[in-house]
Amino acid sequence: MPNTRSTSDNQGLLEKFGCNQYHRYQLSDSQSNILKVINQSPGIRYREITRRTGFANGVLTYHLNILEQIRCINKFKQSNVTRYYPIDIPIQDLKVISHLRVHSEKKIILFMLDHDFSTFNEIVEHLRKAPSTISWHLKRLCQDGIVAVHSGEYNLYRIIDRKLVNQMVHKYRECFTDKVVNNFIDIVDELE
Repeated sequence: MPNTRSTSDNQGLLEKFGCNQYHRYQLSDSQSNILKVINQSPGIRYREITRRTGFANGVLTYHLNILEQIRCINKFKQSNVTRYYPIDIPIQDLKVISHLRVHSEKKIILFMLDHDFSTFNEIVEHLRKAPSTISWHLKRLCQDGIVAVHSGEYNLYRIIDRKLVNQMVHKYRECFTDKVVNNFIDIVDELE
């Protein structure tokens, strides 16, 4: 199917999605569709893009590679999960959003936003998950600089940048299918 979009429409889409430095590149209808999906759901997974666009794996991979090469999207991989983001989201925000997309980590973050400091046992009790599962999620949050741990008689956990994390919680919402996928991942985590 030929690309019927005018040059001015193409320019507008490139600017809207932060790709204006590549104004000579003519987005295909497929690439425009993919960009819209990613913009609507920052942190979306590959399979969800496939589901929303209806593209076959090879076709989607081809277009995602082009969009990444012309710097219209960011691909961010964390713990073997690849997510796609609009190019205009800063890297620190990507880290926060990627953790908010993991159901258990989002629950930890929301709990910690309500408390200045939290003990490990308080977090375990609130989430009602295995201590090993909570420990694994807290380790990931600490490694990415979202949470800090203060050692003493009890380890106390706190959100490092409460303002940023709070903004990300309110700005980006999970889509329903991500919740289903994340619930499945949580079940698998519990079995390990």
